[in-house]
Amino acid sequence: MPGLSRKVPAWLPVLVLLIAMASIQSGASLAKSLFPVVGAPGVTALRLALGTLILVCIFKPWRLRFAREQRLPLLFYGLSLGAMNYLFYLSIQRIPLGIAVALEFTGPLAVALFASRRLVDFIWVALAVLGLWFLLPLGQNVAHVDLAGAALALAAGACWAVYILAGQRAGEEHGPATVAMGSLIAALVFVPIGALQAGDALWHWSILPLGLAIAILSTALPYSLEMIALTRLPTRTFGTLMSMEPALAAVSGMIFLGEVLTFSQTLALGAIIAASMGSTLTQRRESKIEHVDIG
Repeated sequence: MPGLSRKVPAWLPVLVLLIAMASIQSGASLAKSLFPVVGAPGVTALRLALGTLILVCIFKPWRLRFAREQRLPLLFYGLSLGAMNYLFYLSIQRIPLGIAVALEFTGPLAVALFASRRLVDFIWVALAVLGLWFLLPLGQNVAHVDLAGAALALAAGACWAVYILAGQRAGEEHGPATVAMGSLIAALVFVPIGALQAGDALWHWSILPLGLAIAILSTALPYSLEMIALTRLPTRTFGTLMSMEPALAAVSGMIFLGEVLTFSQTLALGAIIAASMGSTLTQRRESKIEHVDIG
C-alpha cells in the first residue's frame, strides 16, 4: 500500500508467508474437490473472478499510479499469475497435489539458481534433477506420473518464475495493492477462457459458496500476503521459506483429498525441497533482485 511503513519486525514477513502458503494449499485441495462439477478451467474462472472482485473492493486499484518502467512488469505479473493458476489446476486434475507443486516449484528454484553460478550450485541442480527423475515418468516409469500433468505443472512453474521476478518490480511501490491490478489483468484473459470451457455448469448458484472460499484461500488472501513478504524479505529468505510449499501441498493432499505418495515420490519431493533450500541458503548475500530484464 502507498505509504505503508516498511519498518516492521523481522519475523512478521516470515509469518505472513507461512500463512500464505498454508492458505493456498488448502484452497488448492478445495478446488480439486470441485473439478468433477465444473472442471479445472471452470474452477480457474471462479477463483480469478471472485478473487479479483474481492481484491478490487479492498484495494481500489484504479487509484494506483504506476511509473512507465513498472507497466511492462505489471503486465507480465498479471499474465503470469493467470497462466500459473490455469496450468496448475489442469495439472492437479491429472496428478497428486504434492507432486504438482514439487514440479511447479522448479520455477522458483530456477530463479534461485540463476542468482549465483558457483560450484556448490551444481550440487543443488543435480539434487533437483534427481528429484525430477523420480517424479517424472522416465526410465522405468518408477513414479507412474501422468506425463501431460507433469508437463502442465512444469509450465506453471515457468509462469511462477515470471510471477516472482515481475512481481518484485511491479509491486515495489504499491505493495499488496499491486495484486489487485495483476489479478484484474489475469481475470480479463483467463475468466472468459475458463467460462467457455466450463459451460453451463459454472452458472449454478450452489457452487458459489465453494467458489468464494477458493477465491479467498487461493487468491485474495495468499497473493496479498505474498506481495507483503516478497517486497520485504531478501530473495534467498523468500526462496528458502517457499521451499516448504511442496511439503505443505503433500500434507494438504493427504488430509483433504486422501492422496498418498509412494516412497520414491516422497524421496523425490524431499530432494526438490532440499535443492531449493540449499540453493537459496548458499546464495551470495544480496538483499533483492535489483534488475530483471523482462522485455
